[in-house]
Amino acid sequence: MAEERDTFKKAPKRKPNRGKSVAVSPEMRQAYADLIRERQEKQETYGRHLPSDPPKGR
Repeated sequence: MAEERDTFKKAPKRKPNRGKSVAVSPEMRQAYADLIRERQEKQETYGRHLPSDPPKGR
């Protein structure tokens, strides 16, 4: 009977893991910033060519 009580016990709370930090060269940082900017520009261009909200109803 003692084992049954242990089965449904709450698990102890875990300490949150800290994120890892990575050292990156300035060139890599600039390349990443350029990549983000390119993606953002592509998304804006794509969004411009989409039709506006379609008419509601049947």
